Amino acid sequence: MNATPSSTPSSTLTFTAEQQLDDDVLERRFTLDDIPGFLWTPASATPAAPAPLILLGQPGGLGMDRMYPRLAGRARHTASAGIATVALEAPGAGSRPPLPGADQARADLRTALAAGEPVPDDVVDRLVLPLVDRSVPEWRSALDALLALPEVDGPVGYSGGVIAVGVRLAVVEPRIVAAGLFAGSYVPRSTVDEARRVTIPVHVLLQWDDEGNDRQAALDLFDAFGSTEKTLQANLGGHTGVPAFAGDDAGRFFARHLR
Repeated sequence: MNATPSSTPSSTLTFTAEQQLDDDVLERRFTLDDIPGFLWTPASATPAAPAPLILLGQPGGLGMDRMYPRLAGRARHTASAGIATVALEAPGAGSRPPLPGADQARADLRTALAAGEPVPDDVVDRLVLPLVDRSVPEWRSALDALLALPEVDGPVGYSGGVIAVGVRLAVVEPRIVAAGLFAGSYVPRSTVDEARRVTIPVHVLLQWDDEGNDRQAALDLFDAFGSTEKTLQANLGGHTGVPAFAGDDAGRFFARHLR
């Protein structure tokens, strides 16, 4: 598959460390300009047989060091299907400088939740949209650099959260052909509008009893997707209670569309 470059300025990808994991997955640390990241490639990925790629989304604000065990676990599971994965440090997370206004938005969110009140749209917008606006161009620059590697090729998928980031990427990035989204974060109203423009296959995971998520907002977002192939998998349990078989189902979704 020939990569279609994004319109974002070119970035420099520099590998800084690597290790071979015990299941023959090659893990490489890199920087994209000054943004840290990880690339995991299966042993089957070679210039003669390059691997498709999944972008691993992660919760905003936690940082890759804290998320590493979960990210590496997802990467190794995906590598078993012959698919490479990449993670980027999100804006405002880890060692990256905080996003302007993010701390105040989080404080306003906690105030609303403590009072048992609905979270105002303005708070959701201030919390989520700056992250989307910064993350999406960075992901597109990462795609430009990674798809130039001989052992990595398309098609490309997006997996995880923040769900608003995945929705925006599905709208603006033609190299992404499938999205597996975790409905575990707040959804700006503008994201629902963007979802109507999404036409690629979508697999949405919803934890029915997620204490920090607006279930109805997640259902409204799913309903808004313009895709002719879209699946909602809802399981009982809280935010961190995702059953293992849900990951297997998402893996089959990506294998169907990327392999």
